[in-house]
Amino acid sequence: MFVVECHHMRQSKLFSKTRFESPKDEVSKNADLLIRGGFIFKEMAGVYAFLPLGLRVLKKIEKVIREEMNALGGQEVFLTTLQEKELWLKSGRWDDKVVDNWFKSELKNGTQVGLANTHEEALTDIMLSYVNSFRDLPIYAYQIQTKFRNEARAKSGILRGREFMMKDLYSFSKDKKEHDEFYERSKEAYKKVFERVGLGESTYITFASGGSFSKYSHEFQTLTESGEDTIYIDEAKKIAINKEVLNDEVLNELGLRKDTLIERKAIEVGNIFTLGTRFSDALGLKYKDEKGESKQVFMGSYGIGLSRLMGTIVEIFGKEGEMIWPEEVSPFKAHLISLAGNDEEVVKVSEKLYKELTDAGIEILFDDRDMRVGEKFADADLIGIPFRIISSKKTMEKNSFEIKDRVTGEISYLNTEEIIKKYSSR
Repeated sequence: MFVVECHHMRQSKLFSKTRFESPKDEVSKNADLLIRGGFIFKEMAGVYAFLPLGLRVLKKIEKVIREEMNALGGQEVFLTTLQEKELWLKSGRWDDKVVDNWFKSELKNGTQVGLANTHEEALTDIMLSYVNSFRDLPIYAYQIQTKFRNEARAKSGILRGREFMMKDLYSFSKDKKEHDEFYERSKEAYKKVFERVGLGESTYITFASGGSFSKYSHEFQTLTESGEDTIYIDEAKKIAINKEVLNDEVLNELGLRKDTLIERKAIEVGNIFTLGTRFSDALGLKYKDEKGESKQVFMGSYGIGLSRLMGTIVEIFGKEGEMIWPEEVSPFKAHLISLAGNDEEVVKVSEKLYKELTDAGIEILFDDRDMRVGEKFADADLIGIPFRIISSKKTMEKNSFEIKDRVTGEISYLNTEEIIKKYSSR
């Protein structure tokens, strides 16, 4: 995967522009603010292009997820989108009656192919070539890749796309015990991801249906009124239950009481599943144990939608005409705004600060445009960088620059050296 290398940008050179009016065909807050802020461009329902600012945010989210998956012991791969029919026939998931959101096509020679919506089959098939002995396990392989799903409706902006970025990790373990240990560690890794992107306080581990694989799966649900899911929360224990599995048996098993649970709307930002031997049975993935006996590999899958996560952040931190990105996923560390007007001295001071911040390797968006003050601030509100550096006649007289923390509202005055020190340490 490529990385956004450029640490600085002049706003006068940024081809994407902010929009004053909301797009008429969008109902979700995330799509409204991201389109108006110049982060994304709508190609069609459920399909969005990421523009320079939007790509920077997406790559910041990707960096956080990659770091936590690597720390978990994950090995990154990049699998093919095109999938052969025969492989999925083995698992029973080619049929539209089983998986109803396939995009399917065919090659020139008439061979049917599908655009992968998940990769259990593909990676299990790869492991047939590399797993023979107990010494080869466990393996934790993940990728960050575009997925395609033929959703029946796509009205939630980048929360429910037909084409979207996803991190999917698959675990291959010797037995259930080894799997369970990794499964618990994966919960902690996911918690770290959501904390780092600013959603730690509002995200709950949620018991959900395990489908045909296990009794439960676990979702990570972020509270917001725009959420599609209904969950019931025990605030004291910091756990939740999806409405789909809420019953007396589940409450008893988890030691919860219905009268202490609070009903809330939420967005699912991640999920983890125990797969067991469902796919290793179907594709014949086995290994020889210490006694030389043949055993089935025990599997799990772990997903986070990057673009969905980005949309959720906007739903949480955005409001009418304004966005404030959490610091770790902001497109730039700070937004330098020059209020020079016709004052050449302010222009010179602003340009000098921009060069010095750039030379220090600080990510900076520089509003060097010749525009009215109100327009500059309105644009800055939509772009949503949490720290704002103001260069003006007033700040020049103080031999400093005005620094505004948009999260706390705190305003301070710092010189160039102090600004470099402040943002280099973040």
